[in-house]
Order: sequence, then C-alpha cells, then structure tokens
Amino acid sequence: MEEGKMKKVAILMGSDSDFGVMSKAILVLKKFEIPVEVHVYSAHRTPEKVAEFASNAKDNGFGVIIAGAGMAAALAGVVAGHTTLPVIGVPLKSNALEGVDALLSTVMMPSGIPVATVAIDGSKNAAYLAAQILAISDEELAKKVLESRQKQSAAVLAKDQELQEKARAL
Repeated sequence: MEEGKMKKVAILMGSDSDFGVMSKAILVLKKFEIPVEVHVYSAHRTPEKVAEFASNAKDNGFGVIIAGAGMAAALAGVVAGHTTLPVIGVPLKSNALEGVDALLSTVMMPSGIPVATVAIDGSKNAAYLAAQILAISDEELAKKVLESRQKQSAAVLAKDQELQEKARAL
C-alpha cells in the first residue's frame, strides 16, 4: 500500500436486510472522506469467504472492519479470529429478543480475540469509532474528527441557550 494513503474501512453485514441500519455507518465514513467497501458475508453461510476476506484485509488496504449481524451474531467474532485489525461489532436488532441476543454474542469474545462493540443498531457510532482509530495515524482525519466533535458540542450548547430562553419566558 502507498505511504500516506488513507486506509479503508470494510463494512460487512450478515444479510442484505441489514443494509438499512448499516448504511448509517457508510454515511458517517463518507462524511469523513474515508474509503469504504461494503459486503454481505455470513459467518454461517459463507464461512470460507469471511475467513478469506478477513485474512487478507490488512494486505488489501483496510485499517478497520465493521461487522453487523443479528441473532447469533457470529460475524464480528469470526472476522476477529482471522485478522489482527480492529474489528467493531454492531449487534443488530431482531424480532425475537430485540437484539439482546446479538449484543451478548458480539461482546462475549474469548480473551485475546477482542471485538469492540457498540450499541444495538449502533452503526453510526461504529463508524465514528473507526474514524477515531484511523485518525491515530492520520493528522488530517484527526482534524476532521475534532471538527465534528466541536460541531456536536456547539449544537448542544445552542439547544441549551434556547432552553434557557424558554425557561426565562415562563
């Protein structure tokens, strides 16, 4: 890979029906101008493809992998078992247990094979975390992440000011 070239983020999902939730991560990554590649790979239905992708991800220019899956939610763990790149798991909500099953499957990894885990359906935070991870070695991206945080802070303070004005008017 070229020196100075930004690493990519992979977004993997267990089913195309997960795209609605996972697309929020794509939008965040695009906001930061981070190259993103998206795939549907199943830990159970395409285990060889998951292993091949994860094993080659670093050599293929990826810096972080975001994996979203519901129910048994094995995808993030299987990916983590095949790479030393940071893996961020997004437990996805299902009808049966509202995503608690996926949350527990994603977060309960054996020692030495970590998966950073965000909230149920928390793909936006997965993308923000991926940006922060990549920003460790990319000063331009670090500035964008800081600017994003500053905008979030300014928006909260603006809402606070509006609330104070409403309270005074009572």
